[in-house]
Amino acid sequence: MMAHASEEMKTTPGFRLGRGGRFLVVELLLPHSVLSTSVRNGGRQDALRYLVNHQSCEGAGHVERYETISTMGQECYHDSACAEAGLDPATVAMMGTAANMNYAGIVDAAHEGLCVTAVVTAGVRGNAACAGDPSGWYETGGEWKKVPVAGTINTMLLVNQPMTEGALARAVVTMTEAKSAALRRLAVRSRYSPDEATGTGTDQYCLAAVNTGARALTASGQHVMLGELIGRAVRDATLEALRWQNGLEPSETRGLFHALGWAGLSEATFLDDMAGRLTERELELLRQNAKPVIYEPLVAASAYAMAAVLDRVRYGTLPASAAGEALRQQAATMAASLAAKPENWYEFRNSFGRAEPERARELVLDALALGWSSKWK
Repeated sequence: MMAHASEEMKTTPGFRLGRGGRFLVVELLLPHSVLSTSVRNGGRQDALRYLVNHQSCEGAGHVERYETISTMGQECYHDSACAEAGLDPATVAMMGTAANMNYAGIVDAAHEGLCVTAVVTAGVRGNAACAGDPSGWYETGGEWKKVPVAGTINTMLLVNQPMTEGALARAVVTMTEAKSAALRRLAVRSRYSPDEATGTGTDQYCLAAVNTGARALTASGQHVMLGELIGRAVRDATLEALRWQNGLEPSETRGLFHALGWAGLSEATFLDDMAGRLTERELELLRQNAKPVIYEPLVAASAYAMAAVLDRVRYGTLPASAAGEALRQQAATMAASLAAKPENWYEFRNSFGRAEPERARELVLDALALGWSSKWK
């Protein structure tokens, strides 16, 4: 498969998946119809033999690598990377990322002989984005001038039966929605707006379907089995990749700062932010017990409820005139939850002054201070 030693990870009648160094390589053992974002050999192809995902740079601060690739040009870099992997560049669709190939999520989904395999690497800490966010890139004269930030979701999707041209195109929609579904489960927010992320600004894919044998499948949306299998495989492989690359999994997303970090709350400044709201002894006690506070499930529940209120006000679902009272109610719930005194909810609610979406950060800190200082009184 590759010129240097490779770990064989999965073999089927249609393909062989291997890993060597910074490369994940799928060798297509049967003719496949391929649709990809590869700079070279991208788009729709029928004669490719390999799908490649590789780590092209480190996740942060690797300016030298970016400058090397920029100077070389994307197509020449394609040839260089293929040479490193021991592959003929004319036969390869390639993706690049800062993610570690050892963290790939690999998931099969099957039904009565139809099998879909998703191989995903993913990182969202630096580059998560929502479709429609402001862009920081501008292409002119074939040049890109801004150094990219880390974060990419790369998807290899393999289908063991033929697909029509329309089904291939629709499969891209399905797997994109599946990727977004994984991010929604983990409550990942955009780094460029307050919205929930739908992907990253540099996501890539290689989709390959066997093109010999059985009659071609004509549909790949959510209402047919192929679409269901694509959705499950890509969603679950994305979740697995994010668990390893970024440490993102459901239990890690329960905390206060994951719920409202996008609104300005920061674990790094939390104790300093609380210093003026607590007595010296209360602050010291909080310092020694911060994690139980941050991960208190009822506090997190009210934080997510507050995030939902802020979202719905921004989207126009709730009138702006109702925002203040809705936020006060969630702040009271947060304080009562931290204090373990639900009977004090009305007292806590009435202790908050006017609440505004623009001051949500301060309201949360006030609610936490009130709940913490009341807990043992």
